[in-house]
Amino acid sequence: MQSDSPDFFRPIRLKEKFDRLAETWQPRVVAEMNDYQFKIVRLEGDFVWHTHPETDETFFVLDGELRIDFRAGSVTIGADEMFVVPKGTEHKPFAEREVKLLLIEPRGVANTGDAGGERTAQNDLWI
Repeated sequence: MQSDSPDFFRPIRLKEKFDRLAETWQPRVVAEMNDYQFKIVRLEGDFVWHTHPETDETFFVLDGELRIDFRAGSVTIGADEMFVVPKGTEHKPFAEREVKLLLIEPRGVANTGDAGGERTAQNDLWI
């Protein structure tokens, strides 16, 4: 965003953004920094096993509790906690109840990584 834009001096209010996002598993971009995107997403239920061969993926839980399964175990992260999944690590997010999450990853990364399929969300959708 350019400094001469009317919204330049307005903070991003995540609560307002989440109020406009009803769907689950459909990340929406709220900001960019260099080639990285900050995406909000609502999660509930089970996702697909997948890998991001070229990049790490950061999960920052804002509300709720998220479990990320790995073939050798799992990690559970709660509100105000974050976890970085290293590139090339197969994982599967799971949320028993709704989770509000901030994802940080490079522009163009598919939410299903190398798995593809019907759960793949459209990239670069802003809210």
